[in-house]
Amino acid sequence: MASTDSELYDGLLAGDKSCLERLYRKYEKLLYSYAYKMTSSHEKSEEVVQDVFMKLWQKKGAYDAAKGKMSTWLITLTRNAVIDLSRRKQLDTFEYDERDDVDNETNPFNSTVEKTAEKHEDQKTIAHAVKSLNDEQQRIVTLFYFKAYSQSQIAAALDLPVGTVKSRLRLALGHLKKNIERSEKGGTHDE
Repeated sequence: MASTDSELYDGLLAGDKSCLERLYRKYEKLLYSYAYKMTSSHEKSEEVVQDVFMKLWQKKGAYDAAKGKMSTWLITLTRNAVIDLSRRKQLDTFEYDERDDVDNETNPFNSTVEKTAEKHEDQKTIAHAVKSLNDEQQRIVTLFYFKAYSQSQIAAALDLPVGTVKSRLRLALGHLKKNIERSEKGGTHDE
């Protein structure tokens, strides 16, 4: 009977449902708590965990014990599943709002078009402000806010101490704030 993570994963690849069940029992709480920290939602966290184990069963992705521990790999799959879920939810919301707008074109309280335009303008403002940062600050902000890396993951990825990442992130946010305020006072994005 398989006992190590690698043996359980090999059994799963061979189609052994008991190996999937054992991996689930072993890692479900860890993955759920990690997903909950990112989503603050029981429902979304459960959906993410289910998605991760469905991907395992469907053999999407490949675990390599030589590259690291199973728990680290599963955490990475969970983080990616949270990001995918949030993108899907944003898309679903946008599609609903767009359909709702078509059904209620004469409703004076329906401001979906205005909200969409404002959101697009805000995104342009943020993108412009991020582009004004130096390369290292852009990388740190992108990893932290758009790719959901933790500060320690950024430190590892950029080979920097965590304290340096924290101070550079704080500095970058200060620059972003100034650039956004300057832009809101009358600057344009198409300069």
